[in-house]
Amino acid sequence: MFSRTALARAFAQPLEQQMNPLRIASAFTPGLRYASTTSTTSTTPPNPSEPLSATPRSQSSTPIHQQHRAPSTSAPHIRSDIPANKQPVAPTFDSPLKVSQSLMEKLPLLTSQNPHYITAHLHDRPYLLTAGDHLRLPFLMPKVKPGDVLRFNRASVLGSREFTLKGAPYVDERLFECRVRVMGVDAEPLRVKEKTKRRQRHVRQVRSKHRYTLLRVMDVKVKTAEELLQEGAVVVPDGEGVSA
Repeated sequence: MFSRTALARAFAQPLEQQMNPLRIASAFTPGLRYASTTSTTSTTPPNPSEPLSATPRSQSSTPIHQQHRAPSTSAPHIRSDIPANKQPVAPTFDSPLKVSQSLMEKLPLLTSQNPHYITAHLHDRPYLLTAGDHLRLPFLMPKVKPGDVLRFNRASVLGSREFTLKGAPYVDERLFECRVRVMGVDAEPLRVKEKTKRRQRHVRQVRSKHRYTLLRVMDVKVKTAEELLQEGAVVVPDGEGVSA
């Protein structure tokens, strides 16, 4: 039963507010609030300031795949979800390879002493490799099939038994060749882990079976001075900006 004060307050409101059930219910129910909505009208000009199809792509009648595109020399796209130390390296083929005079003189000592080893980096993880090694990556490499030949083009160290060539931070990929072959996919045994919470009788089982990519190093080669000169390398004096 409602009090006289509540009834008098409800009937004292205008007619349009009395017809709103939410307004009447809020008057009798202390815990219910009424939210009024206001609508704003925006005035738009009758004609747009510029046509909607004023982009160069829509005005051109030539297909996109037939248009001439100049080679891009800018740095690769930087993704915000990848750490800074795992970003892709910018291409270095815009200019010929520059080799210092001292490196050109000592390079025959490194190339003549076999076998060579390399510290290759894949996803910011170093792998010490030489020809004939088997490598099991700690992840499943996407879009590869058994028999594919890959090339590692990021290395920080090239060396032999007595000589070592270090990069800052990486050695130019035109100085060496490291090719690997995909052998297949390996899977670990099925692991079952039981998870439970305190003061609960339910036990949840989590099953995991990770897969890995198997690689075999086919060749680790350091190019000779003659090969570099044939490919267009330029010998510069010591102290100038060099690529390696």
